[in-house]
Amino acid sequence: MTAIPHFTGDANPYGGGDPYADYRTADFPFSRLVDLADRRLGAGVIAANDEFFAERENLLKPGPAAFDPERFGHKGKIMDGWETRRRRGASAARPHPTAEDHDWALVRLGAPGVVRGLVVDTAHFRGNYPQAVSVQAVSLAGAPSPEELLAPDVKWTTLVPRTAVGGHAANGFVVETEQRFTHLRVNQHPDGGIARLRVYGEVAPDPAWLAALGTFDLAALENGTQVEDASDRFYSPATNTIQPGRSHKMDDGWETRRRRDRGNDWIRYRLAARSRIGAVEIDTAYLKGNSAGWATLSVRDGDTGDWAELLPRTRLQPDTNHRFVLPEAVVGTHVRIDIFPDGGISRLRLFGSLTEEGTAALAARHRELGG
Repeated sequence: MTAIPHFTGDANPYGGGDPYADYRTADFPFSRLVDLADRRLGAGVIAANDEFFAERENLLKPGPAAFDPERFGHKGKIMDGWETRRRRGASAARPHPTAEDHDWALVRLGAPGVVRGLVVDTAHFRGNYPQAVSVQAVSLAGAPSPEELLAPDVKWTTLVPRTAVGGHAANGFVVETEQRFTHLRVNQHPDGGIARLRVYGEVAPDPAWLAALGTFDLAALENGTQVEDASDRFYSPATNTIQPGRSHKMDDGWETRRRRDRGNDWIRYRLAARSRIGAVEIDTAYLKGNSAGWATLSVRDGDTGDWAELLPRTRLQPDTNHRFVLPEAVVGTHVRIDIFPDGGISRLRLFGSLTEEGTAALAARHRELGG
């Protein structure tokens, strides 16, 4: 684990105006990876030892934390995050908590995977943030209960050792543990509040599950596909195109800025393993005056080599799901969508199955990661 400079020290009290004006953050190298703790993937905060001031579920809410300086409830200031009560010592002679005292929350990742970086965001927690945090991870099959996760025989791996953090700041950590995890334990020492938790990494799907499905969405983020690169991420991330379900609003898809040249925009994907593609969906839901005009799909088999046309340049309609059955299945490891000239799509679906070679490679990778 390597810590990125994460802004230790006190934050200034809120002085009015924009509550994010003095917020401290950085350009974290892992932030373009998928958030494995995204609620859209099925992530959840399944337990916490204390949530007196603010609920644990706030940790995984999408978007930045909100702040209303005048919002109070019966228990005190209402914060958009997870906040525990102040810890106290054992007696008047020992009023301070011990060095071991801490609060914790258990997080189920929406998609099991390899964690590459974490952000423990203390936005708006200025005088009530934890002195330090630590994060542990484990991989357990099925849907373990909090009691099963906390059992004494469960062996947790430390991703972030106990490290001082700053208030009203995005505290980022690079993780270098090459292992597949399903759950995290987030600890704050000794108490306090955390606004948001983001867990960036690479999805590592269960090959046995994919084999049982047979035909499935090869492009789905939850099945291991990644966005390798994109020409433009101005309005929204390209990863949105492979999120679960249909888009429910305009910014839940991928939209580029308006082009003023003669080029076009594109996204390049790496599939979980070598696959056989038989059908395609290109959805422009909620993109009406800004949907792509035309699209082409290309496939490449391997990390190098030429791209072969999968779908010729085809007219797209606004706010429409387009379905195409390919004349014959196409084999590849990478797919690229080009849109003309600009605009956006909301989702891309590629239906098919893994090849024998792809199945073997995915199973080998699963074993390497301890799955």
